[in-house]
Amino acid sequence: MDLTVVAYVVYLLISVALTAWVARTLSKNGRIFLADVLKGDDKLADAVNHLLVVGFYLVNLGFIALYLRSADEITETRGLFEALSVKIGVVLLVLGIMHLGNVYVLNKIRRRRVMEREQTPPVGPRGWTPQAPAGPWAAPATRPTGA
Repeated sequence: MDLTVVAYVVYLLISVALTAWVARTLSKNGRIFLADVLKGDDKLADAVNHLLVVGFYLVNLGFIALYLRSADEITETRGLFEALSVKIGVVLLVLGIMHLGNVYVLNKIRRRRVMEREQTPPVGPRGWTPQAPAGPWAAPATRPTGA
């Protein structure tokens, strides 16, 4: 049997299995993160999570298919392992970069939500505090009427 074909089969099996494992892991653990980012809206978190997983599969499986072709013919076992290590290494790097990109975008959304939440005071004002002594940084001396 041609070792190039063996390399293709092994590459496809390992790459597709890695993609499925990473997608399942991200889906399971990312749902909790998405629920927090989306203010506890579980239905929306599930929908966004599913869309992210579908996009993850499409991009990664498309890359795996495009990266399948090998320029050199593999004639020995050593060449088989070298070709597989390069191909699987690149697939792992692409999976990692996509994961970091997703986390970065979701963290930006989450950070914006936290900033919005912190701008609203937890308790409304109940009265006025005593006026600070006069100085170069003192507040204006006028008080609102009716206080």
